[in-house]
Amino acid sequence: MSTTKPTLNVLGTPLENCSCDPMTGYLRDGFCNTTPDDFGTHVVCAIVTKEFLDYSASKGNDLMTAIPQWNFPGLKPGDKWCLCVSRWKQAEKVNCAPKVALNATHELALKFVSLELLKEHAVLS
Repeated sequence: MSTTKPTLNVLGTPLENCSCDPMTGYLRDGFCNTTPDDFGTHVVCAIVTKEFLDYSASKGNDLMTAIPQWNFPGLKPGDKWCLCVSRWKQAEKVNCAPKVALNATHELALKFVSLELLKEHAVLS
């Protein structure tokens, strides 16, 4: 019998897949998992919008341009992607945070943002 605890989402249930098309996650496994060397804490499963992509680019992080050597396809509006929790929170403060898939957002996000705030931006599944 395995004693490994399942990774949990912000709702306290097992973390679900965020996206395999495009393949997301710090570990590029489709999940918003994280490791100690993930300094960006890529734990928020978001459905990106043009407004958010433009905002992120204005802050120096162009998520629209492909970077093949990093296995990064470039994002378009409607793609699901594991975002850095700090960038999502920053975008929320200027009213351009993308919607969030709570069932695919890692519980670690709750160290940075409240469940109530995430629920305000939740996409209905």
